[in-house]
Amino acid sequence: MLTRSLIAFVLISGLAVAFGLGLPILWPTSAKSAATEQQAKLLALGLTDHEVTPEELEKGTPLPVPRFNTPAMAYVWAANVKKGDSVEITLNNGDTPLLRNTETLAEDKVSFLLQAGKRGVPAGGWPEGTYHAEVKITRDGKPVISETTKPIAFE
Repeated sequence: MLTRSLIAFVLISGLAVAFGLGLPILWPTSAKSAATEQQAKLLALGLTDHEVTPEELEKGTPLPVPRFNTPAMAYVWAANVKKGDSVEITLNNGDTPLLRNTETLAEDKVSFLLQAGKRGVPAGGWPEGTYHAEVKITRDGKPVISETTKPIAFE
């Protein structure tokens, strides 16, 4: 009797959802459909004066801003990136891209860190202007994420 009641409840719940009544479906969706529904998202995007690690970003403490006489790195830390996704990070001075790094993923990644910049300082320091990091993530040739940091001057 209990089994029949549960079966009836599950069937009624499924029909209610199908007709927009808002009752939950009690059976699980397939793992494949759950995986394809995950959207790529940004965990961190910014500029700093050194190469960063995921552990450093996990701490959430503010990172030092590059200066005219320090290294400069643009970084993106993304989640739910999939095989075939293209991740591009660019260090820009105004509208001019200075340094770019692009990677097409060979496998799914729960999180992925990509950086573009210089470990040293250009001769004479960084040129005047405002700098920003720009990220573009594409999946199946379509843009998924396109973000830019606020421009900052290297003091």
